[in-house]
Amino acid sequence: MSKQDGSTRQVSSASVDSSTATILHVDLDAFFASVELLDRPEIAHLPVVVAGRSARSVVTAANYPARKYGVRSAIPLSQALRLCPKAIVLEPHFEKYRFYSEKVMAIFDDVTPLVERLGIDEAFLDVAGARGLIGSPAEVGELIRRRVHEETALNCSVGAASTKFVAKLASGRAKPDGMLVIPADQTLAFLHPLPVGALWGVGAATEEALTRRGLRTIGDIAATPIEALKRAVGEASGRKLHDLANGRDPRAVNPRADEKSVGHEVTFEVDTLNSDELRRELLRQANAVAVRLRTAGWVGRTVVLKLRYSDFSTITRSRTLAESTDVGRRIYEEVRSIYEAIGQHPPVRLIGVRMEQLTPGDGQQPGLWDEDEGWREAEDTIDAVSARFGRGALRPASLLRSTAPLGDPRNLPRQEH
Repeated sequence: MSKQDGSTRQVSSASVDSSTATILHVDLDAFFASVELLDRPEIAHLPVVVAGRSARSVVTAANYPARKYGVRSAIPLSQALRLCPKAIVLEPHFEKYRFYSEKVMAIFDDVTPLVERLGIDEAFLDVAGARGLIGSPAEVGELIRRRVHEETALNCSVGAASTKFVAKLASGRAKPDGMLVIPADQTLAFLHPLPVGALWGVGAATEEALTRRGLRTIGDIAATPIEALKRAVGEASGRKLHDLANGRDPRAVNPRADEKSVGHEVTFEVDTLNSDELRRELLRQANAVAVRLRTAGWVGRTVVLKLRYSDFSTITRSRTLAESTDVGRRIYEEVRSIYEAIGQHPPVRLIGVRMEQLTPGDGQQPGLWDEDEGWREAEDTIDAVSARFGRGALRPASLLRSTAPLGDPRNLPRQEH
């Protein structure tokens, strides 16, 4: 997959046939850093890091010159300054990011009503219906890039393809400030040389399981019999990876009218660095969020972790899933992965889990994109027991244990909502 510093940038020629590439993925380039640099254009060519002023802060964003030194979001600021001692540190201003996000999303809405927002700085667009009014998908992509720059002075990258998965990969390859079109008949030629880690849903453990079997590229996955993949990574994952590797992704762009979210958060009586305690709290909150989703008949697609440290600096990190879910174990595994990817933490004052991009569940059954049949069945059982005997009658065993002594104030939340 393309590096985060733009060194493997790939863009399309002006003559590319984009008629079959009607799904766009548009991603603002180094969004937080780029917004901060609007007021400091004289330093835009220098390495810039967005982070709080505390030495224990973590990096919120880094511009492309800083990324060339290995600086990336979510690492400790102290580590970023060791990698790039001359980096300029700017404080984050989240109200600015929301302002510019709304302006960019309004541009998307002008182009097509079929906009699926993935967060504050990216979205999928289905532009098949824009052909008569605007032009080909490539022309729509260029119009979007031009309008975003003219109206906000920000740059964005666009991937265009016949599927969402490939469009998102293409926008990553086009960064920064580019567009890459993958016509339908070139999908496999684009996909197959890429490493297996580029496949949606392949984390470190799955990648290791695949590479141990000599499967290093997406082409290797595509050529492997599906039964062998199921034995390697499980039935649901094997089926999904085989489909993606062969260019099959049936998901449509799914606009949503609501910006609802469901979340829980806790403020500890005593700031903590106890990783086991924090993971247990994430598990408890993930299960609580899942119960609220199922009770309300919703599923969510974006998992959000919120952390507030002892110095009151606050960060949020999110991850968008391949498919929406109301399964607590899936929410927990994703939010735990986000937490662990941050690395070292200062003492934690508050921790929270939230699900965004909510849509009606409509009684959906496990299908092509659902790897959680077993956990779903277990949680349905817990719901049934809870309905009869009360919530808490049945719960994960890990929530019954604590590393702190009984009555220790670390086990008592100050505040929850």
